[in-house]
Amino acid sequence: MTKSPIETSRMTAPTKKQSVKIIHNRIDPYIVQGATAENALCWKWGEDNLFPYALSLLSRRSTVHRRIMNDKANYIAGKGISYAPEDARLAQIVEIANGSGETLRQVIRKIAFDKMLFGNAFLEIVTDQRRSFVSLFHQDASKCRLSKDKQHILLYHDWKEYAPKNPKKLPLYPVFEQAKDGTLRSIVHYKEYEPMFENYGIPTYIAGLNVSAIAYKTDKWNISRLDNSFQLSGIMMLDADVDSDSEAEYILRQAEEKFAGKPGQVMFLVKGMSEKENSKFIPVTSENEGDWKDLHAQATNDIVVAHSWFRSLSGLEYSTGFSSERILHEYEIALNTLILGQQEELLEPIRSVVENQFQIDASSVQIVNRPPREPRPGYMRVWEARKADGLPFDENDPGQMLFLSQI
Repeated sequence: MTKSPIETSRMTAPTKKQSVKIIHNRIDPYIVQGATAENALCWKWGEDNLFPYALSLLSRRSTVHRRIMNDKANYIAGKGISYAPEDARLAQIVEIANGSGETLRQVIRKIAFDKMLFGNAFLEIVTDQRRSFVSLFHQDASKCRLSKDKQHILLYHDWKEYAPKNPKKLPLYPVFEQAKDGTLRSIVHYKEYEPMFENYGIPTYIAGLNVSAIAYKTDKWNISRLDNSFQLSGIMMLDADVDSDSEAEYILRQAEEKFAGKPGQVMFLVKGMSEKENSKFIPVTSENEGDWKDLHAQATNDIVVAHSWFRSLSGLEYSTGFSSERILHEYEIALNTLILGQQEELLEPIRSVVENQFQIDASSVQIVNRPPREPRPGYMRVWEARKADGLPFDENDPGQMLFLSQI
């Protein structure tokens, strides 16, 4: 008896390359196809396991969103790292955090950027059996996935392939495992808390994803208008006698290439020649330019709110204009509501590693914070302050000879 194609496929055993695990007649959504079962199981980061790729692409397209990401990471990383210089090993960790020559601040800055962008960040710890050294490396969060046993982080260069062969596998801190080069390695997983999300954190700006896309699209709309030299959109009626559709299509294509602009806002139509009618252009007017500007402005405001950030700290002006005092005021609020808390979250695991694994007192390790604009000292005269700010000054003016502390 001949079997149907469906029956034949059901009886065919899966090959080793397929490695498909069936659970209740369903394919396990957490298994990475084509890899060994030992290291292929991971929890998907997003529905298609590519959520970090989407967040990265958005951050490269939305100007305001990108600026806020960079500024937040810079403020959290601070101006440097302070520490007690008595311990030479602690000084070495701060000044040279790894074999790549990065300082601890450089590593923290990358971790802060990932945590702001993805809601997750990863810090690799490297040492040896004797605990004679410690190196701290930042790992690109877009390359990291949590293993199904929740005990390891899997690293792979491109998860779009979804078929990694023997990806790098690091145990979650405080567990260390020996690598091929004989070193002991572990990894710290930073993540932003979000209800209903256990395996991965969620970025704080999650509610602003749509408005970030709106800001990108309004920018793209302006670019398309610039490419078209702000020409009117409309319909161009061409009088022409053609013998075939292919000839008409050729005429349209030539006209579009020369006159339609980029991406092309003019529709060309070919009609038969008439004694009374000639070629003509019918403009299509639109009165929604103001709406687009308002939409872009609203999207910009919503992005700042979604980030729990401040306009002046990202180079955005208020309707009242630029104010250096407002910058200092908003920096103080940001410092006490966001920056200090994020710094402690990043430093706490690092201090724990240094103290527990290497018996080094790391309590003195702190991030140095400085405002974006240093306030003028009280002993500076008014004319000196105006000169420093690039304003007109007169050092012989009695009013400008006063000290700042006097006014």
